[in-house]
Amino acid sequence: MRDSRVKARGLTRFGPALAERDFRLWWLAQAGMNTSLQMLEVAIGWEVYALHRSALDLGWIGLAEFVPMFVLALPAGQLADRAPRRLVFAGSLLLGAGVGAGLALVSSSHTTLVWPYLALALAAGVAMSLGTPAARAMPPTLVTAELLPSAMNLRAIASQGAQVVGPALGGLLYGVSPVVVYLLACASCLLASFSVIAMHPAPAADVPEARQAASLESVLEGLRFVGRTQVLLGAILLDLLAVLFGGAVALLPIFARSILHVGATGLGVLRAAPAVGALVGAAVLTRRPLAGRAGRTLLVVVGLYGASIVVFGLSRTFALSMLALAVGGFVDLYSMNIRSTTVALATPDRLRGRVNAVEMVFISASNQLGAFESGLAAWLVGTVPAVVGGGVMTMLIALSWRRLFPALAEVDRLEDITPVEADRHTAGALA
Repeated sequence: MRDSRVKARGLTRFGPALAERDFRLWWLAQAGMNTSLQMLEVAIGWEVYALHRSALDLGWIGLAEFVPMFVLALPAGQLADRAPRRLVFAGSLLLGAGVGAGLALVSSSHTTLVWPYLALALAAGVAMSLGTPAARAMPPTLVTAELLPSAMNLRAIASQGAQVVGPALGGLLYGVSPVVVYLLACASCLLASFSVIAMHPAPAADVPEARQAASLESVLEGLRFVGRTQVLLGAILLDLLAVLFGGAVALLPIFARSILHVGATGLGVLRAAPAVGALVGAAVLTRRPLAGRAGRTLLVVVGLYGASIVVFGLSRTFALSMLALAVGGFVDLYSMNIRSTTVALATPDRLRGRVNAVEMVFISASNQLGAFESGLAAWLVGTVPAVVGGGVMTMLIALSWRRLFPALAEVDRLEDITPVEADRHTAGALA
């Protein structure tokens, strides 16, 4: 027992929230899940494209992973508020392990058919859609309000770290055999599920909805709650619009090939740059947590994100472009940390699953729509004007947000945010 306490104190150097046993297990599960998903995406993409050299097949794979989120997100949020979140999260991880095992079997059969990969990609999307709202709703019940900013920062580390480690590990092992990649992803999900099952969280607070029959009204309550709560709506919409107009990542292949002339290797480095910058930002936040003026800091970092996109669009040197993307990842980490902490603290526990489902839809939609908007704008006005214009729009949005959402701009210490329990027919505000 004493040794475990000493180890826990040592782990707090990486974030105070790691001192809590159940949060440590939750964080390990998140890291395992995110890494396995990144490995699967890399391996499925390479293997499917190798079958027929068809870009359309890659599009179908992306669609298969994306559709379940829109179909299942809100029902999954309702499930996370009505059933034990730990079991929902563990179940989704076991489904993810099944996907990895299934892909290993399909790959080892040397089939030339694409549909088995599509079916398993769809199953992976289902697993992510069902598990994410429950998983994201858990940290506020595992740590105190004072430790929640640290918990959100560590969640970002698990996500961003997986975006660096997962593709690199998947690509390296794919050279040995794609079956190895799939089996390792399966094992990662299994270990993550064991971590979740080993948790011993305190009994959840009484949830009135758990005793009521499920209805469309209760499913949509999370969406209505976000719409009437200014601080939540402002934070989520700001992130959506920033990614929508600042979605330069979708055009990286054009920059790597035709503007910077760095080839596929350079493209890989450019894609990794935002995640590296985010990891640096997470390390800085761990050492120097936000002390106050969180709302104003959010607007500033979103403005800086837009500025980094402008610099990237105008750059003609690889080093400057890579630095601009890394800076964008760095400030985006701050934005993500403030937004996720605000959502967690301003939402009553009875609604956390549904509100996290709404956030998941908004953020994922911004990534997809941002890629579409960037491609359409590049087609209409050219690649560089599209990226620079998107960065300028992001900066203008950040400047206007203080007037549009004053409650968000006035947030001081994140720990002082309390759950909003407004009447259902009145506009919500920061408690």
